[in-house]
Amino acid sequence: MLAGCSDSKEPAAAKLPASTCFGAFAPTELEPFMGTGEEVRVDAPADVRLTAERKSAICTIDVDGQPRFSALVERLPAGQHFFWAPSLDQQKPEALPFAENSKVWDGGAAVFLTCHGLTDAFELKVWIDGSAEQIKPDERRPLFSELMNKYLAFAKHQNQCGMKTG
Repeated sequence: MLAGCSDSKEPAAAKLPASTCFGAFAPTELEPFMGTGEEVRVDAPADVRLTAERKSAICTIDVDGQPRFSALVERLPAGQHFFWAPSLDQQKPEALPFAENSKVWDGGAAVFLTCHGLTDAFELKVWIDGSAEQIKPDERRPLFSELMNKYLAFAKHQNQCGMKTG
């Protein structure tokens, strides 16, 4: 028998599929949220193209049944007012430098904007959050900010914001 050997295995890092969350993110961008685990489940439609009938699209990623990351895009009627949840204030959120009505906190980021689409205008809510306990505290907001900048551009493109002609 060898001294110091053990039959127990170290937990393996959870592996993401090649395409995650509508194709908006590369697996390497979301790996910091995954932690360890065996079974990764990604639940998401193919895209975030919204219409008057299809009002939202959400992607959730779970590892061994535990939520690790989610991304949401929601279409609201033009002019609808939105309010930040008072509980968010406890997180001491900051505005994102690239979006007017936005916040980033240690567990996520959100942007509300008016989208002028091809045929009509509407409000667009873009939200990401993740399980950040395995991420160093000083790296959380920069990571969420970087991911939101990319996701916001993706959501605006898919919903043709700012592409009105004529």
